[in-house]
Amino acid sequence: MIEGHFIVIEGIDGSGTTTQTRVLAERLSDKGLPVRTTREPSDGPIGVLIRQILTGRVVVPGLHGVHAPSWATMATLFASDRLDHLEAEIIPNLTDGVTVICDRYDYSSVAYQTVSSGGGDDVSTWVRELNRRARRPDLTLVLDVDPKVATSRRNTRSGSPELYEVDEMQVELAKFYAKIDELFPNDTIRHIDANCGVEEVTAAIWSEVMALRGESV
Repeated sequence: MIEGHFIVIEGIDGSGTTTQTRVLAERLSDKGLPVRTTREPSDGPIGVLIRQILTGRVVVPGLHGVHAPSWATMATLFASDRLDHLEAEIIPNLTDGVTVICDRYDYSSVAYQTVSSGGGDDVSTWVRELNRRARRPDLTLVLDVDPKVATSRRNTRSGSPELYEVDEMQVELAKFYAKIDELFPNDTIRHIDANCGVEEVTAAIWSEVMALRGESV
């Protein structure tokens, strides 16, 4: 059986990764293709813990008291979740010929932990090393968006802001994502202008995915 494609959609908070993951899956499904959508942090045990930390619903007793875990601890948790995610969900589906679309992957770990640490090349190198056994995607789509646009989108959401949803940090993350290709020179990464409407972004993504599949739009 031919393996399915592994597609990742990345971007800062409010760039539209969740929406575009859903829409792309619907379009591929309409073509009769088996599709699986997933996300990181995953819905596995480690991913659930990470999501609770991000939303402030849990702290780590004895290690951090009432404070959020450090960037290094978060990087390690994300890497552990990623390997479990690959083994439990992503690889089995790909092997069965299913196209897997993942909302965020190790690019997020490198971007968010490097920026949140205030570090530079040494931090990004360390985080990439933590994830060196993570399977590479067939295609990564980075949704580039003006941080102010992303902020206005986040403000329409219900619920409290998550750990990394700080405007100043999102500005630095947008700059980081703009040059993410330099850190993953062997990956197939395509940047998509996500400042426009959902339909325009969807069309640009569809064009890249059809190119991956060797099909015309």
